[in-house]
Amino acid sequence: MLTFVGLGLYDEEDVTLKGVRAIRDADMVFAEFYTSKMMGTTIERMESIYQTNVTVLSRNEIEVDPAWLHHAIEGDVVLLTGGDPMVSTTHVDLRLRASDLGIETAIVHGSSIASAVAGITGLQNYRFGKSATIPFPYHGRSKTVISETPYNVILQNRDNDLHTLLFLDIDPKQGFMTIPHAIELLMRVDESKALEEALGVGIARAGSLDVVVGCDRLIRLATFDFGAPMHVLIVPATLHQMEAEALVRFAGAPGDVCAGGAF
Repeated sequence: MLTFVGLGLYDEEDVTLKGVRAIRDADMVFAEFYTSKMMGTTIERMESIYQTNVTVLSRNEIEVDPAWLHHAIEGDVVLLTGGDPMVSTTHVDLRLRASDLGIETAIVHGSSIASAVAGITGLQNYRFGKSATIPFPYHGRSKTVISETPYNVILQNRDNDLHTLLFLDIDPKQGFMTIPHAIELLMRVDESKALEEALGVGIARAGSLDVVVGCDRLIRLATFDFGAPMHVLIVPATLHQMEAEALVRFAGAPGDVCAGGAF
């Protein structure tokens, strides 16, 4: 049996009681933290509160050679992940691999940034369109390559009057992408100036007591210091009156900016 347990947004206390029970009843407990980091805790604190040993897996052990899955053929194995397990397609693939081995699977859901952004900002959940990740640039043969995918997703969502949630890259060498860096990358591919007047909402450390939310035009938001990771960025579509009021009250948005909508 393989049980995916979502740990929630920030620290070891975000997991559900059902998740704690599954962890304590397991024969072996593994974790992966490259798709999402639990910034408010450590493995030692998790092991203390969950009363068990936790083995952290590498990206290769999740995506390429998940040999540890064989422990779940005969025993009860738990895989811990940040957020909600099945928000990441990596974990859907892993569940399919387990099924191929005849392993029964279960899911203990956790709070996810994908749903938390609506509550934090006051933006309406049903108005979010396709999400995307802003990756760090990489060096091609003759130039630095910046992905245009997140930019194109914003424009596609805008055509349908939908908000865009943008996840920011995590890289072992480059660390955690910040909101200002993400905005800089968007602006570098915005040759048509489509985002010149666009509104942005930045969130840092969702789920923590020191969560920071800021809203302004993207060009001004790029100068805002959101502090420590993890960061996410939202590019809203036009705003409902209630959404605009929530952004002013809870995200510090200038009233004149929100009054005219996002674009």
